[in-house]
Amino acid sequence: MRTRPTVGRARLALALAALLGGGALTALPAQAAATADGLTVQYRTSASGATADQTEPWLKVRNTGTSAVQLSQVKIRYYFKADAPNASYRFACSWAVRGCSAVTGAFGTLSNPTSTADRYLEIGFTPAAGTLAPGADTGDMQLRFHQTNWQTVRQSDDYSFDGAQTAYADWDKVTAQLDGATVWGAAPEGNDPTDPTDPPDPTDPPGGGQSLFDDFEYSSHTDPDISAHGWSVRSNSGGPGVPGATWDPSKVTFVAADGNSVMNLETSTAGTGASTTHTEVLTKAMKFKNGTYAARVRFSDAPRSGPDGDHLVQTFFTINDLKAPMADDYAEYDFEYLPNGGWGEPSNILYTTSWETYDPEPWQAVNQHSEQRRSYAGWHDLVVTIDDSAITYYVDGQHFGTHDARYLPERPMSINFNQWLIDLNGQTSTTPRAYDQQVDYVLHVKDQVLSPAEVAAKVTGYRAAGTDFVDEVPAS
Repeated sequence: MRTRPTVGRARLALALAALLGGGALTALPAQAAATADGLTVQYRTSASGATADQTEPWLKVRNTGTSAVQLSQVKIRYYFKADAPNASYRFACSWAVRGCSAVTGAFGTLSNPTSTADRYLEIGFTPAAGTLAPGADTGDMQLRFHQTNWQTVRQSDDYSFDGAQTAYADWDKVTAQLDGATVWGAAPEGNDPTDPTDPPDPTDPPGGGQSLFDDFEYSSHTDPDISAHGWSVRSNSGGPGVPGATWDPSKVTFVAADGNSVMNLETSTAGTGASTTHTEVLTKAMKFKNGTYAARVRFSDAPRSGPDGDHLVQTFFTINDLKAPMADDYAEYDFEYLPNGGWGEPSNILYTTSWETYDPEPWQAVNQHSEQRRSYAGWHDLVVTIDDSAITYYVDGQHFGTHDARYLPERPMSINFNQWLIDLNGQTSTTPRAYDQQVDYVLHVKDQVLSPAEVAAKVTGYRAAGTDFVDEVPAS
């Protein structure tokens, strides 16, 4: 960032019989098209053609039972036939009454493929979606998915699709599970949604999946692997921060913490611009756009040495260049921790900010931010996801803020960490002091929206395999 933000398990129903192709009467699995105490799913499509750019299953879930349902215990599956054996797909939520940030989507592969289905999209809900009272429904969930290469999708051979269904109606070709029990719908023959061997795979589509992972196993800022792995340790002058300050590569070091190598960024000052050093590490390439960004970062409330009080900024962010004042293709997405306040704030504050553009002189800004005013000293897991509908921030697995589609990036970005001083007004002493910010790892997964739990699993997987670094993300 360049300156301050503008401010009781449901009962299973009896099995049904359904008339399938060729006029044969086939017994379906013991799943329900309606229950006395459970859920009903309604469906419509807003893309009714046999082929389309993307599939658009709009859904509502109704509680037909007599007690409230926690939506976080509900899973819905929409079944389809992949357009090619190696096709990958990407999920998005365009709009939802409960909020797109409370709706999740993951793709899975069926154990027993049929002529109309070999994949499924599983829709879930975060705790933020709340409860569903008896007789109530979720309201609209305007969902969609497409091939990651945007090739045409054929819907006419998809099990759950019906192009004539342009108004909401009960639809038993999607299934619903409540707390692990199937309470609505019939899956394609031979595919029980409760089969524990057939969970959605977080590394399957929604598309992309090429990853950058770095565990920061380096010896020093001069280690040639840093550059070879695509990083730059900043040494050039300029903003942000205190005028006259330098960006000192030698203050970027690599130390042991809890059995891992971590990157340490030191910022120091003795109360003057000339005595102030800032630190920054960034990717040389701007090739990162939609997907998941994650890092484990240690913020500090107090200096390692010397008097406290400086207006310090500790960060993890993505950014591209501002080509002209108020240019509409600028993008920036920040985690910024101010341990001693600044920008008019008197004390600890953590910002997440999504930028559309700005003008440095005279200052104008178009952005959206979320904040929490409390101490964040210590290690924190930071995750931001970007898809076609929103930017969503998480801290330590908890939702921190969701920002609007108007702030989505138009161009790829770099990944950055820096630590710097806003000004020298917070502490006027000339006694030298030094502050540390540490980074355990960084992860980007292209074009996939991962939950914080999926991020943690992916990082654990890399470390279990002994992988210190990987970069599969293609150049933009």
